[in-house]
Amino acid sequence: MQRAGRLIAKAKLCGDCVTPEDLARAAWPVAAGKTIAAHTRVVSLVRNRLVVEVEDAVWQRQLTTLRPQILASLEKTLSAGIVTELEFRIGLPIPRRMPQREYRRLPLIESHADEADSIPNPALRMLYKAARKKETA
Repeated sequence: MQRAGRLIAKAKLCGDCVTPEDLARAAWPVAAGKTIAAHTRVVSLVRNRLVVEVEDAVWQRQLTTLRPQILASLEKTLSAGIVTELEFRIGLPIPRRMPQREYRRLPLIESHADEADSIPNPALRMLYKAARKKETA
């Protein structure tokens, strides 16, 4: 069974409907994989060279070593001859969501009611208790 990209490329129903660059852009996440596709962005297809932006030099170096495997996967996904070379350029960082902190509420010890427990800010609550302890000592 042939992939849809190969069939569309061979069909040539309309020359301007789907360009080789559109096919290469669509095939990139399939050929490279989800993880690599999340850290890269296809810029353009110049002749048979696919230009891909990466986040930083580390990704560029790693993907350069994976170039033969990615090219083989692209050739399997697309028809032969559309992409014969890969160029990895360092581009703008891909926008991401910042990591979120997990806030946990500390369980209140309800053995004795303390007026300091009504202070919502933990730092101010601790300072209040320390000052109260210092005055009673």
